[in-house]
Amino acid sequence: MRDYSEQILDGEGADDYARYMRTDTLLSLQRRPDEVIHRDELLFQVVHQSTELWLKLAGSELQEAAARIRARELDAAVGLLRRAGLGIELVTDQLEMMRHLSPWDFQTIRTVLGHGSGADSPGWRSVQRCGRALDRDFTALVKERDIDLAELYRDRQGSPEHRLAEALVEWDERVSLWRVRHYKVTTRIIGTQVVGTQGTPVDVLARLIEYKFFPELWAVRTELTLTGPMGRSHETEPA
Repeated sequence: MRDYSEQILDGEGADDYARYMRTDTLLSLQRRPDEVIHRDELLFQVVHQSTELWLKLAGSELQEAAARIRARELDAAVGLLRRAGLGIELVTDQLEMMRHLSPWDFQTIRTVLGHGSGADSPGWRSVQRCGRALDRDFTALVKERDIDLAELYRDRQGSPEHRLAEALVEWDERVSLWRVRHYKVTTRIIGTQVVGTQGTPVDVLARLIEYKFFPELWAVRTELTLTGPMGRSHETEPA
């Protein structure tokens, strides 16, 4: 009979869970009690470190989604994009914890951040690279199959290409919603018309909200509105 009390994996840790999950290393990555100058540093680090983990997963899913698009396995790409989008949603939800960080207490924490900034996040840089790659791969697909995006939305709803387009838009939207939430949380804590830890004005974050990874997929919505029944009816109305 198997002895389940026996730990069989190699590595550091008292048991197989610790060895596989590397919990000893993971839980040592936050500043030690003798290092912290404010107890909320733990809150601040946990939110940001867990964000990096979710973004690592999201970036991996996006890279694979791009590979599936190039292989013309569109439904597989759709599933991966949805997983990546859920990762961004979870990252956004985590920002709720930052509501519990006092603006004055953060001023103390800020003194030990150096010039560290979310702009240097490897997770977000990876997500941005993947977004640009996805745009190139989708554009190549559209060109290869001679797809008219307005026609795709009017007459080919439910097709693999349409499902892919909507999955890309959904992911793009989730990133934008994160930007909105991040901007509001940032201004809630440090205010507006101030600069961040790298000297960048906080209000730059507001402008980033409008950034789109797939501008053509957003533009086609305007086209459909202008050329649809209601759009055409306004063109024929008397002055």
